[in-house]
Amino acid sequence: MLSKEKFLEISQVGIEFPTQNGSFCALKGVDFAIAEGEFVSIIGHSGCGKSTVLNIIAGLYQATYGGVILDGKEVNDPGPDRAVVFQSHALMPWLSVYENVALGVEQVFKASKTNAEMKEWVEHNLRLVKMDHALKKMPHEISGGMKQRVGIARCLAMQPKVMLMDEPFGALDALTRANLQDSVMEIQKELNTTVVLITHDVDEAVLMSDKIVMMSNGPAAKVGEILSIELERPRERVALAKSDQFNFYRQQVLSFLYEKKGVVDFDQAKKKLAGAPELAAGEKTA
Repeated sequence: MLSKEKFLEISQVGIEFPTQNGSFCALKGVDFAIAEGEFVSIIGHSGCGKSTVLNIIAGLYQATYGGVILDGKEVNDPGPDRAVVFQSHALMPWLSVYENVALGVEQVFKASKTNAEMKEWVEHNLRLVKMDHALKKMPHEISGGMKQRVGIARCLAMQPKVMLMDEPFGALDALTRANLQDSVMEIQKELNTTVVLITHDVDEAVLMSDKIVMMSNGPAAKVGEILSIELERPRERVALAKSDQFNFYRQQVLSFLYEKKGVVDFDQAKKKLAGAPELAAGEKTA
């Protein structure tokens, strides 16, 4: 029986890209595991290979060394068991909200669901993201936050084993971003979906995650530290802003990122916390 603690394994992953000056090593020895139903953020400075890790998990890149195992099977190609939400919503502009979600559903479930069942499934997933009121609208008729909700619905409707999110809230205004973060946490709790989130935002990572994977700077980037976030769910952002535990986790991540080391000196971070000036809400790494 497979361990649920190792539902998704990234095993000693390294990748090299050819350049005019020879081979460039972007990642080296990236190694961590994700449990089924876990929400994991990957954070680090720009250029540390966060999105490259996600693309390898998605099967869009092939690792030069090591590999990825999902639910006991090696990942070599893209597949419906891994759905990706990009920073850009990537909706088809000539299709309606309903049709954008239905496109993926038809590809995945054409052989197993009737037309009526697929229709209900599309509508169900749009209800999850609170977009069922806009079924017939075209992408140009809805806001950026609404477009991203449709993109999330499209991924959820494929019933993936893992949802991969590459800075999905990065282009949104602060209020829309907060609302969408809350919606994703609610959906993830309801469906117990395994989520991997790429982010630059320290507060976002601490708020949403069960675990934060902190990447060292590239080239040859690796996992510097993995931090477990032991905050009770559901998480209420206003209450957490006043929480010593939340701020302690936040300070640990900031300490790692600004010191640019592979390992955080957590004892030193504790000493710094008491006298550290409060940083601006939503502090980002780059």
